Formats: sequence, structure tokens, C-alpha cells
Amino acid sequence: MVRLRRAVSGGPDERSGDAERGAAVVDFALVGGLLTVIFIAVIQLTLVLHVRNTLIDAAASGARYGTLADRDPEDAIGRARELIEGSLADSYGSDVSVGESTVAGVRTLEVVVRAPLPVIGLIGPAGLLEVRGHAALAS
Repeated sequence: MVRLRRAVSGGPDERSGDAERGAAVVDFALVGGLLTVIFIAVIQLTLVLHVRNTLIDAAASGARYGTLADRDPEDAIGRARELIEGSLADSYGSDVSVGESTVAGVRTLEVVVRAPLPVIGLIGPAGLLEVRGHAALAS
């Protein structure tokens, strides 16, 4: 008679299968959402590093260009802007300045680029990302 009751009432093995029905869908939605957020965050971090490295390279190239014998500091600004606008959005090359500084006792031409920090894609608050490029000036 005990066996009959278990068969009729759906024993413990059958009830546990019903309790977990649909759990795979919920698990997939939760894990899939979390993995999507992590993937987007990694892509955005990669974009931020790309923008930063591009700006550093443009500032350094502009500084080297401005120290050539037949160039002046204003040419450094133009060169840095040209490089930035050729590889990023135009707004990233809008705030470029130049000046003289001393690095390790050597007079250098310093190109400073202030640009937006890309938070969502290339969109972000302006002026938060600042990079500098230096090149030695001839004595």
C-alpha cells in the first residue's frame, strides 16, 4: 500500500523534476545578462585605452614635429590636431595647446591635449582626459 501511495501522489523523484522545470531559462537569462554587461565593459575599456594611446602618440608626434628646424610651436598644434582628427572624432582634437617645459633638466616643447573621456562609445564628459607629449628643444 505504501508503494501505491507513492505512485499515485507522485513520489519524491517526480516532484523534484517539476520543481526545477523552467529553471534553465531563468539561469540562462541571468548569466546571459551578466556576461553581456561584462563583455560591453571590456569593449569600452579597450576603446578608452585606444583613445588614450592615440592621443599620447599624436601629442608626442606633434611635439617632435614642432621642434624641427623649419617649424614652430604652432605647427606642433596643427600636426597633433591632424593626427587626432584623422583617427578619432573631430571633438577630440579641439583642445590642443603647446608650451615649453623642463624635463630632467632638458628644455622641451610640450604639447597638451585635453579630450573627452569616452564613457559610452566615444561620448563622454569633455576635458577629463589629458595627455602630454614632449620633444627636446635645440639649444
